[in-house]
Amino acid sequence: MHRTKLFDHVILMMGVFFMVGPLLVALMTSSHEAAEIHRNGLQILPGGHFIDTYTTVLTKQGGFTGKITGLRMMMNSLILGVGFAAGKIILSMLAAYALVYFRFRFATITFWMIFTTLLLPLEVRILPSYEVMNTLHLTNTYTGLIVPLLASATGTFYFRQFFKSIPDELLEAARIDGAGPFKFFIDVIVPLSKTMIAAIFIIMFVYGWNQYLWPTLMTTDESFFTLVRGIKQILLVWVGSNIPDYNEAFALAILAMLPPVMIVMIFQRWFIKGLTESDK
Repeated sequence: MHRTKLFDHVILMMGVFFMVGPLLVALMTSSHEAAEIHRNGLQILPGGHFIDTYTTVLTKQGGFTGKITGLRMMMNSLILGVGFAAGKIILSMLAAYALVYFRFRFATITFWMIFTTLLLPLEVRILPSYEVMNTLHLTNTYTGLIVPLLASATGTFYFRQFFKSIPDELLEAARIDGAGPFKFFIDVIVPLSKTMIAAIFIIMFVYGWNQYLWPTLMTTDESFFTLVRGIKQILLVWVGSNIPDYNEAFALAILAMLPPVMIVMIFQRWFIKGLTESDK
């Protein structure tokens, strides 16, 4: 029994090492100068430029226009992540509410048609989506970044499963009290769905925060660049004798990881509870 527990702990520690190890290497490397990183490669010991590097990436104006900062890119990523998650939750809840509580024909078929869109990744519909946004003159706007990605079969599926677990007696009681569909949704369904909303928000925020392909296609104005795209932009400056600012790229990578990690850590209990409640 003791050996079994020891083996389990060794496996867990190895998993932690493989997960955290690259992050520590990135953190240590970001504290060195770009020339030293270019010459000696990745570093496992801290350097003497930690504060300077992170201050530079957050506040120094750069890019091709010389006007974009790390704080601006972080704000753009935050707007994209929050708008993406909030929009998906609202649309998913309304779609699931209609599928569960509005007894119309072909509701099941409609749900499975929505669900099969999971087989269509963003790359399949990216050109038509871009053409529509370009025709509406929504490139280089937050609306163009967020709206085309809002439809969510995943969110609809989870909310549908959760709504189906809510007792029908609540609906009957609401009808007796004279509550209409909208009031029942706002006063009963939404409060009961708080944990599920938190779980879906975490998933969608992380997904939206890490978006690279769609923001790259939709934005040519640096003032709308996201943090993830900023990392790639730093590595494209190899001109003549200049070398990329590897330390700043690693620093941006660390900064890009912090908000999703913080959200997951803060709402971890709600996240687990929301996902498990959908199976009841």
